[in-house]
Amino acid sequence: MNAPQVLEWLAQNLVNALALGSLYALLAIGYTMVYGVLKLINFAHGDIFMMSTYFFFYAMTLFGLPWYLAFFVVILLTAFLGMTVEKVAYSPIREAPKVTLLISSIGASFLLEILATVFFGGIPRSIPQIPLFNEIMVLGPIRTQRLTFIIPLVTLVFLIILVYLIDKTRIGLAMRALSKDQETASLMGVNVNRTVSFTFAVGSGLAAVGGMLWGLKYPAITPLMGVLPGLKCFIAAVVGGIGSIKGAVYGGLIIGVGEIFIVGSSFLTGVDISGYKDAFAFVLLILILMFRPGGITGQKMTEKV
Repeated sequence: MNAPQVLEWLAQNLVNALALGSLYALLAIGYTMVYGVLKLINFAHGDIFMMSTYFFFYAMTLFGLPWYLAFFVVILLTAFLGMTVEKVAYSPIREAPKVTLLISSIGASFLLEILATVFFGGIPRSIPQIPLFNEIMVLGPIRTQRLTFIIPLVTLVFLIILVYLIDKTRIGLAMRALSKDQETASLMGVNVNRTVSFTFAVGSGLAAVGGMLWGLKYPAITPLMGVLPGLKCFIAAVVGGIGSIKGAVYGGLIIGVGEIFIVGSSFLTGVDISGYKDAFAFVLLILILMFRPGGITGQKMTEKV
């Protein structure tokens, strides 16, 4: 393989890696936000991501909504679903030991998967194609769907909105206060229930954005489609430094880059190792826990005794 071919391979894979990493980042942010406020790993988050793809599918097919209106409606529905999961599965046992919350989150995950299987069926479905997103674009050596370029831009826009929300608004201040000390924040007048619900709504809304873009990029949607991406995005949050939004973005991008370049390496080396792409995130997790347990951002995690 000559130098121009290598550069073409590199450019093509970088674009694809940025798109996949951006999708992982959107989902990982939800994990890290909930952990930052409640010190809880919400294992139902990947299944909320899955439900959003079904909401999007039925909004366009059953109700005939145009994609841009369906996009907005699905974000609201998924945010409401996230708040409902919090009220039903977590709020009644918020003061219980952390292991009880963890078991509840696993139960909520299984419940959503079973409900999706019962109501939506196990047959893979495909979100209708949208010409605006699926048109093939050619930019120099890069040839890919327009959606591949749109995904990182959408992620960046929502990330900017999120950072503004957390840093510049009263509810963002309340979220930051809860992440430091829930009891003190409550004594200072922070409405804990409202703030926690809002955190779940925002995290679930971002998962909905990622889910809809995922469904357009990788058309087959099933009731179990959120399991593996959910695990990978939990790993992305840990790799970046769980509790850190910036870290979640870093972790998502790293996993996206690693997976795409493992898949693309068969073209460069002639050795097909694409079957190992899913193992990359788990190997990365082991290495991070061994050598930098606080994650890339190095955020210290303290537990009150």
